[in-house]
Amino acid sequence: MRSNAARPTTVDEHGRCYRIDPDSTHSEGQTLNQRTSVRTRRRVSRGDAEEAIRTLLRWAGEDPGREGLRDTPKRVVGAYADWFSGYSVDPGAYLRRTFEEVEGYDEMVVLRDIAFESFCEHHMAPIIGRAHIGYLPTDRVVGISKLARVVDGFARRFQVQEKLTAQIAACINDVLKPRGVGVVIDAVHQCMTTRGVHKRGVSMVTSSMLGTFRKDGSTRAEFLRFIDIERKGTA
Repeated sequence: MRSNAARPTTVDEHGRCYRIDPDSTHSEGQTLNQRTSVRTRRRVSRGDAEEAIRTLLRWAGEDPGREGLRDTPKRVVGAYADWFSGYSVDPGAYLRRTFEEVEGYDEMVVLRDIAFESFCEHHMAPIIGRAHIGYLPTDRVVGISKLARVVDGFARRFQVQEKLTAQIAACINDVLKPRGVGVVIDAVHQCMTTRGVHKRGVSMVTSSMLGTFRKDGSTRAEFLRFIDIERKGTA
């Protein structure tokens, strides 16, 4: 199958993907957003991060030196490196490799029930949910696993759900240039279920519809039927 390599993309300070001149990319292949993230991390050493966890443990009334907590700072910092790995990737890069030999297929492509974990930027509490993505291709499609990687690339950062939804849709729209994009996210926010109002069994649904998905009610309705959002709960 013949592939079509799109021009490189980068992500601005708001998480939006856009195409760039290859000559503007760093010699090591890093985008401006990635280099900024790396520089920021280098200013805070792993030792500094672990000490910050010890401070929080002491603030909570614990003794960081006791046996059960002795290695906790190291584990937490390691977990953070995984949970927030999205700061070191360009989600748009996953969409660069596309395919044209699809026998003229130009109908909707939908990937539903993409599980993700993120963290609320207000309380640093987990956001657990599922994303549903649909797009109407022009002359090329992308591997479906790359759509899931785009979700993870944006989710593995501090987020608010509205921004996460818009970032995913804008990235797909800007890089693939489809006729339309639809993104729906259904998620549970532990900043609401485990603190504050303590309301369990509540999920938040957000959507971003671009192009034909926004302009054409029948296209939008078809997408919503495919993902069956009304019958689905959040795992």
